[in-house]
Amino acid sequence: MQTIIHRANTRGHANHGWLDSNHTFSFAHYYDSTRVHFGMLRVLNDDVVDGGKGFAKHPHDNMEIISIPLSGDLEHKDSMGNTAVIKQNDIQILSAGTGIYHSEYNKNNDKKVNFLQIWVFPKVRDIKPRYDQKTFKPEDRVNKLQVVVSPSEGSEGVWINQDAWFSLGNLKKDFQTEYSFNLKGNGVYVFVLDGEVTIQDRKLTKRDGMGVWDIDSIGIKADADAQVLLMEVPMN
Repeated sequence: MQTIIHRANTRGHANHGWLDSNHTFSFAHYYDSTRVHFGMLRVLNDDVVDGGKGFAKHPHDNMEIISIPLSGDLEHKDSMGNTAVIKQNDIQILSAGTGIYHSEYNKNNDKKVNFLQIWVFPKVRDIKPRYDQKTFKPEDRVNKLQVVVSPSEGSEGVWINQDAWFSLGNLKKDFQTEYSFNLKGNGVYVFVLDGEVTIQDRKLTKRDGMGVWDIDSIGIKADADAQVLLMEVPMN
C-alpha cells in the first residue's frame, strides 16, 4: 500500500476578489512539482464565487471536467448549446474531447456559490464533446457510498471517458465501511468535505485529501459526522 496526504492548509491558494480558490494540485500560478496530479486526477479546485460573478467563455479540450456544487447555484453555458443551472446534489460532467467553449457563473447576485472543479485526463482522446448532468438524492448516501460518476453508460452515475468512479458519502459518527476498488491498478483519492474520518488509520479533517494505491480496498471510519468524496482513478 502506498499513500499520500495533502492537508487542507497546504493547498495552493488564489484570491481574485470575485473568486477565492484553493488548489489541491498545481493549477494556474500555483505550482508544486510534488503535487501535479494523482494518477489520472489532474485538478481538484475548491472554488467560492461571488454573487453574479464567474468564469467567462473559455476553451477546453481532451479533459473530463466535473463540477460539484456544495452550496449555491452555478449557471453553465457551452458551445454545444447547453444551458443549465447546477445546484447542491447535482453532478455535471463535460467531456471536452476535440474542443469546447463554456462559461460558468454564479446564478445568484445575493449569495456566493461554492463548488468543486475537478479535471480527469481522458481515456480516449479527441472524442466528440459531450455533456451530462444528474441530480442525486442525499438520503441515498447516508452511511453508504453513492456512485455519482462512472464509466458505464446508463449507470447510476454520470458517464466519464475514463476508468474512474466517484462516490459521495454522508457518514454518521462511528460508522465504518470498506471501499473496494472497481479496477485493479486504480488508486483512490479521498477528499473530506466536512467532519472527521480515519482512512487506513490516518486521521483526516475538513478539506484534507488522501491518496491510496497499490491495495485492493480501504477502510473508512467516521470519527464525527462527515461528508466525503472518493475519486477512484487509474494511476497510469
